[in-house]
Amino acid sequence: MRAVTLTTVPRYAGSRTPQLGAHAVVVGAGVAGLSAACVLADGFDTVTVVDRDTLPDDPVARRGVPQSGHIHVLLVAGQVTLDDLCPGFGADVLASGGALIDGTRDVCFYAEGGRLADGPRRVPLYCATRPLYERTLRRHVAAFDGVRIRSNCRVTDYLLDETETTVAGVAIHDETGRDELAADLVVDATGRTSRTPTWLDAHGYTPPAVDEVTVDLTYSTAFVRRPADDRRAFVVTPSPPEARGIGMLPVEDDRWLMTVFGVHGDTSPADASGVVDFAANLPIPEPARILDDHPLADGSVSRYRFASNRRYRYERLERFPDNLVVVGDALASFNPIYAQGMSVAALDALHLHHALSAGGREDLAARFFDRAAETVDLAWNMAVGADHRFPDTKGPKPRGVGVLNRYLARLLRRAHTDGVLADAFFRVQMMERPPTSLFRPGIVWRVLRPG
Repeated sequence: MRAVTLTTVPRYAGSRTPQLGAHAVVVGAGVAGLSAACVLADGFDTVTVVDRDTLPDDPVARRGVPQSGHIHVLLVAGQVTLDDLCPGFGADVLASGGALIDGTRDVCFYAEGGRLADGPRRVPLYCATRPLYERTLRRHVAAFDGVRIRSNCRVTDYLLDETETTVAGVAIHDETGRDELAADLVVDATGRTSRTPTWLDAHGYTPPAVDEVTVDLTYSTAFVRRPADDRRAFVVTPSPPEARGIGMLPVEDDRWLMTVFGVHGDTSPADASGVVDFAANLPIPEPARILDDHPLADGSVSRYRFASNRRYRYERLERFPDNLVVVGDALASFNPIYAQGMSVAALDALHLHHALSAGGREDLAARFFDRAAETVDLAWNMAVGADHRFPDTKGPKPRGVGVLNRYLARLLRRAHTDGVLADAFFRVQMMERPPTSLFRPGIVWRVLRPG
């Protein structure tokens, strides 16, 4: 199976989508659900996106996404895909206060005992909070003809037709009471809380097998006041025996969003003084110096626990109801320190677009799950492969992960002084290029040459 990245999957082309039906329903108004609604609007007369949360017009964290207040990075693959799905998306993020930085020159990336060298090419990155990304995407999707977004609306069940093999809509509960929405296609974008596996089991279907890799991650986030012209960003990745790290990015309202984290028992702090102490014990001095000169924006700290990577193997099911697909974190969720979630969600929508364009709704689930599995394979192997550097990590290991980790460790150490290797690594991390690009002869020579 090939690794699907920005350079290996065809770009979005809405004009190729045939007429697919009268109505589609998307359950969940996060990045995965909104991205899916973009592509469904090409082939359905109407698309209804429902979410149990209130969806405010301001970019604020919402209850149904408890991790939304923490750092989120939109990788290059996600940036390009969302700009294709919603032209002007990136410009609107920046117009709303988001920052544009160079991922090569503005980011201090510390790994394997040193800072990576500046690469030879620019890597433009948007930087914003997750609520701002969602608010911007929600505004674009709501402006599409035929799309309606319903907040405070909870889906209580899938509806089956008389054959009990086809999903024909959803049962909902909102402020007005209970109702039903008929649909020609239903998309589950409800994230890690997805109830589709339980529903399948209750209705005579085999639920998907689950791969789980435990990492016992805790991360804590605070906003730090930032001079408007300071675009610096910092990343420290955990590497045995060091179990802690940091991500610190410039975001809207002249702030840095700083997330500190620890794995396997190195618990992140729950208060401001703890964050300051944690930053003082990182291998780079700049975050602690910034905290000396710039106060926390409001003094508050939020903490979140992520126990395990989790992947549902829908692509292996032999039987699945028609007119239902599952996307985003409901398919697979990854250690968030690798920042893959939003970009994989956008690529899921791209796979859904290509599956619908190629064959309509016939056998859609099987074709979509096969396509999506290619991108999930890439993100999963990168995330859990890195997690398996720690001996306390439990769960299935990707094949060859030990050899690969040793090679990547050597590559990163050489990248402390070799910008070409740093650039090659970043392009893979950004899901722009596949990991096989790190084994091109010129790269292998730079990694393995003596001296």
